[in-house]
Amino acid sequence: MPAHKKVGTIEWTNNIAYAVGLLTTDGNLSKDGRHIEFTSNDIDQIETLKTCLAVHNRIARKRSGFTGKLSSYHIQFGNVILHRWLCTIGLMPNKSKIVGELKIPNEFFFDFLRGHLDGDGTIRKYYDSVYPKSLRLYISFMSASFPHISWLQEQIKTLAEINGFIRKPPRAYTLTFSKKSSIKLLSLLYPNRQVPCLKRKLTIAEMFLV
Repeated sequence: MPAHKKVGTIEWTNNIAYAVGLLTTDGNLSKDGRHIEFTSNDIDQIETLKTCLAVHNRIARKRSGFTGKLSSYHIQFGNVILHRWLCTIGLMPNKSKIVGELKIPNEFFFDFLRGHLDGDGTIRKYYDSVYPKSLRLYISFMSASFPHISWLQEQIKTLAEINGFIRKPPRAYTLTFSKKSSIKLLSLLYPNRQVPCLKRKLTIAEMFLV
């Protein structure tokens, strides 16, 4: 049953978990207890979110507060049940710097994490300037909340048995994984090529997927 029509609660699915990952990074829960917003520079990402949540609202252009240009896309929809449910798993209005641990079932954690990566993470690959034949790979997740990035680090360590390191650049904390750990993580994030994801990041990941 679509998330926006289910009464009383939301049932976990791979698509719902991915959508939660996106909303954790680039989503916003309004204080009115009803409206949910999502902004992205990639219109395909918003289309994927709409599909995962069975939402049919119109996508609008959004003007950048820095450049004044219509450089991003935006969707807003009302859903009291989904809004309340998101709050029960650990999200809240004005969450950026205060969000912490989320109640994500282990079986759906990597779907959630793929959404987190697509929303505010990076997959970087490049050839080493000293060793030109050495291809470097790093996966990073970002958050303005230290409790949240620490929770991600512990969950990934527990479920994937790999270690990442946290840094605090000027804008946000980053959790980064080196090449060997990143390759293992990619296999968990992309169990197949049909999972909901940002295609440009999948294209990079495919170089390292068996």
